[in-house]
Amino acid sequence: MGMNVSGGGSSEPEVMVDINTTPLIDVMLVLLIMLIITIPIQMHAVKMNLPVGNPPPPAVQPEVVQIDIDFDGTTTWNGTLVPDSATLEQKFAQVAAEPDQAEIHLRPNRLAPYKDVAAVMAAAQREGATKIGLIGNEQYMQ
Repeated sequence: MGMNVSGGGSSEPEVMVDINTTPLIDVMLVLLIMLIITIPIQMHAVKMNLPVGNPPPPAVQPEVVQIDIDFDGTTTWNGTLVPDSATLEQKFAQVAAEPDQAEIHLRPNRLAPYKDVAAVMAAAQREGATKIGLIGNEQYMQ
């Protein structure tokens, strides 16, 4: 039971068994360049018949409902005070029932609590009023 500690008698270098991938990469790059050069550049064009001129104005201007929310949370509908949320939802239901819905312009005061503004928007969504927009956003620019 002995162990051979000597350096061995072989002075030959170890044989490298890894594959040389450099020529393969070169061949692939040449093939890729040839492919890019030979493929013609394709121009995709979609022919469309667009209308000429300005569209006519709408026959009937939509009704505009102005909702204001004051700093203390009071809500007005076209200048008249809305006493509670049930009345507000009833008004939204009337607007949503029309075949051509009125545009609802929601203008909150800068100091109005967010929960009041969100409650009005949620009531409009629940009742099906779809044409609602916030106006007066320039007061929030700094």
